[in-house]
Amino acid sequence: MATEGNAAQHGPTAGEYIGHHLKHLQTSEQTSVIDMSVLNLDSVFWGLLLGILGLFVMWRVARSVTAGVPGRTQAAVEILLEMVDNQAKGIIHNAESRKFVGPLALTVFVWVFLLNSMDFLPVDLIPLAWEMIYGAAGGDPHHAYMRVVPTADLSTTLAMSSSVLLVCLYYNIKIKGMGGWAHELVTAPFGTSSNPLVALILGILNFAMQMIEFTAKTVSHGMRLFGNMYAGELLFMLIALMGAVGFGSATGIGLWIGHVLAGTGWAIFHILIVTLQAFIFMMLTLVYVGQAHDHH
Repeated sequence: MATEGNAAQHGPTAGEYIGHHLKHLQTSEQTSVIDMSVLNLDSVFWGLLLGILGLFVMWRVARSVTAGVPGRTQAAVEILLEMVDNQAKGIIHNAESRKFVGPLALTVFVWVFLLNSMDFLPVDLIPLAWEMIYGAAGGDPHHAYMRVVPTADLSTTLAMSSSVLLVCLYYNIKIKGMGGWAHELVTAPFGTSSNPLVALILGILNFAMQMIEFTAKTVSHGMRLFGNMYAGELLFMLIALMGAVGFGSATGIGLWIGHVLAGTGWAIFHILIVTLQAFIFMMLTLVYVGQAHDHH
């Protein structure tokens, strides 16, 4: 799993091991932190695959719904539907809007939950399988990169939060009209004035504050999910290194035991993190869309 020739012979260092696992399978070499020409193929692949899987599972459950005593899967889905519907009703008071926003919130929760859940797979399972496939195809296995947690990729989470922003802009225009929303952009939050010069200054300030608000909500929405999942992924890698050191040394049995205990404990705690982050992302989606319905 090394990134250099020497490491390929003697095994990777801790830094090389983590660096290898944190590098994406990309369309081309990334030249800067923000390089719009580079596509993270692994994030796209796993994101689409899990999205299709989530839709398929929900479709199968919907087809098998019965009026009698529900099975475990149907009962779990019904609880989830009721939870999302109650949250949507409490935030989105427009019944017509809820016909779209409710399913959107459900899709967001299920999709983000599945994306986050990839963190439960053993750290080296899929990367090692990909190395073997890549090597069998004639490539250098030490340059076979594969990250399997799409929500630990900032481009994924910002793309999702940007999609929520587009939904918010749509409802701003739909609910308030283009003229009403344009008026709100230059009159909220500081109001306006009958004095033309003061009204102009306030209009510029109001518009600037509105743009800052939209930008801050979108960036924080994506960054919050990314930060939590990236930290969780990194902790799993550090725990895996503990096991590797302990397993490879006769005197490191304590580290190996610590690896088992820490890995088990963190995985159990991570169940809460995975679910909570999906719930938070869904709730913020509802809140931001709900704010688009409010008149100022």
